[in-house]
Amino acid sequence: MQLGHVSLLLLILCFFISTSSAEFSAKVGVNYGQLGNNLPSPSESVKLIQTLKAMRVKIYGANHDILEALRNTGLQVSIMVPNELINNISSSQTLANQWVHDNVVPFYPQTLIRYLLVGNEILSWSDKSLWFNLVPAMRKIMHALKIHGITKVKVGTPSAIDVLESQFPPSNGTFRSDISGSVIKPMLKFLSKTKSFFFVDIYTFFPWVSDPINIDLDYALLESTNVTYTDPVSGLTYHDLFDQKVDAFIFAMKRLGYPDIRIWIAETGWPSGGDYDQIGANIHNAATYNRNVIKKFTAKPPVGTPARPGVGLPSFIFALFNENTKGGPSTERNFGLLYPNGSNVYQIDLTGRTPESEFKALPPATNNKPYPGPIWCLAKKGANKTAVAEALSYACSQGNKTCDPIQPGGKCFKPNSLAQHASYAFSAYWAQFRKASGSCNFGGLAVQTIKDPSYGSCKFPGAKL
Repeated sequence: MQLGHVSLLLLILCFFISTSSAEFSAKVGVNYGQLGNNLPSPSESVKLIQTLKAMRVKIYGANHDILEALRNTGLQVSIMVPNELINNISSSQTLANQWVHDNVVPFYPQTLIRYLLVGNEILSWSDKSLWFNLVPAMRKIMHALKIHGITKVKVGTPSAIDVLESQFPPSNGTFRSDISGSVIKPMLKFLSKTKSFFFVDIYTFFPWVSDPINIDLDYALLESTNVTYTDPVSGLTYHDLFDQKVDAFIFAMKRLGYPDIRIWIAETGWPSGGDYDQIGANIHNAATYNRNVIKKFTAKPPVGTPARPGVGLPSFIFALFNENTKGGPSTERNFGLLYPNGSNVYQIDLTGRTPESEFKALPPATNNKPYPGPIWCLAKKGANKTAVAEALSYACSQGNKTCDPIQPGGKCFKPNSLAQHASYAFSAYWAQFRKASGSCNFGGLAVQTIKDPSYGSCKFPGAKL
């Protein structure tokens, strides 16, 4: 074959490889969680996923109704081995084989299962036995797929940012010493050998909300035009906080001898609502962040990050729905692109093709600065009385004379009702312990208010921010 023909073939081959890589990374997916008691059926949810123009979907488990609804849709699917099965699977190939037989084989390949994640943020759990059984479980699941003749499914596991003990500057990215050699390095070896991805959950909301004075909001929203940061060691210049976080992982992997493993953004997003003490959680910021990060993910050619320019980032946006039974602060229940009734929280196009000018104007952000307070914490109306009584007992057992005013003869004893006493106790507890990470939640039994519930001589303590 003539040299000219060889060069031409190589050029064509490189074009198809780069095009394939760009197409691969440009497909944005969505995380489909189910922690809600008012969510649409799986079949309706899949239709909604398609209206969002998602190309992939990740579920937190292997719900058969969802997998059936995804059959023949063309959506690429990521499923998950539950955290509680990892210890057993790690020591039993038979159990791994059975799990794949029950949860993959009946649906594959008509349901396009492409990614099988073993657990979720395992290395953030306090149960250390899970840490050391994670990679053995991944190996056994991979072997189980091979036994069943399934060779096009990548195995991985999502990691939160707290697997890093250092992330700033990005060039100093370092995995935690308690997992670096014993868990992460064997995991990276597995991912490299199987040509899989290092799945990471990246949120710029949480670092910004913890330090809004020193972190520019636009920098966190990928909206900044004049704020940059230059890494003093690598010399790389950053234009947004997202790239900093991703590159910290890249440098951490490089430090362990694995500079080329691909990154997959398993979760990213911004909450559209929250409690009074949670700044920046609003529709304006959520839409701005998600639209901007989707532009980054779908850019052609791929933009990558400063440490890996031109390398695309496949991704899943968190999340499909606002999920009303999730625990924790209110923001946790407000990451959805959709309300449970299927309507949009704000307009979004996961292909990134819709120009900003075609979206409706966003409501102004009204809580980008801390609410001065005070804020009170009350028992939620209609909450389970037994659970409220237990939470009341807990609140009164903490701190210094927290519940003295609701004892017989106290200024807040009357009216002598469970709801009234619990509301006082919740407010008193939160006022004492908010600055020490105490929360107004009590297992979902409490709600914040900025209306003073005090009456007569009974004065409710309020938390000052």
